Amino acid sequence: MADLYLKALESERKSLWAACRLKGLAKGTPERLRIQELDRLLAEHKARKAG
Repeated sequence: MADLYLKALESERKSLWAACRLKGLAKGTPERLRIQELDRLLAEHKARKAG
């Protein structure tokens, strides 16, 4: 079965990252902070799923 939560997190991260690259946003902006939060959530989810 597809992991919809994982797909949603990855999709949001990908779109935010593209927007940051396009706009040239610096570190510390809300978008970049959200990407860091998504990275943490992805790592936690993958760790929970692995064991």
